[in-house]
Amino acid sequence: MVSAFIERWRPETHTFHMPFGECTVTLQDVAFQLGLPVDGEAVSGCLGEFETYMEGGRPAWEWFQDLFGELPPPNKVKQMTVHFTWFHERFSVLPPDANEETVRIYARAYIMMLLSTQLFGDKSANRVHIQWLPFVVNLDDMERYSWGSAALAWLYRCMCRVANRNVTNLAGPLQLL
Repeated sequence: MVSAFIERWRPETHTFHMPFGECTVTLQDVAFQLGLPVDGEAVSGCLGEFETYMEGGRPAWEWFQDLFGELPPPNKVKQMTVHFTWFHERFSVLPPDANEETVRIYARAYIMMLLSTQLFGDKSANRVHIQWLPFVVNLDDMERYSWGSAALAWLYRCMCRVANRNVTNLAGPLQLL
């Protein structure tokens, strides 16, 4: 079914051209289907020279260690991503005697996994990008961002990539289709 949609995607208008007319995924669809806020601050960030933009030039991996209490082993790191299995193995079960800070660490890890695999996944579908660190520092601030707008923009970007190039794998929040 997804392949049929892709064949009908028109990147110029971000719409599907169907036999009965045009249709598209809207912000209302995102809000209804995923329950994500569509109002709020933009979800954005600069990926060029990423480390220099993290908390006033502080090295990203140092910040990662402060937020998660440890660093992944070198064989689980590739550039600015961490292999999903490390997050899953390390943070899949919250200890029964967890204090408030441990709960926050596990919540950050879970949110990082969701962002990198469900909303803003790449074609590998097995990497967690640390570009999300600034958004999970203060969990109470997460609701102020327009996650739905960002997810919709990412879906459109992924659909346009597949439509315009000889790309065989589709990434993005495909559950919206």
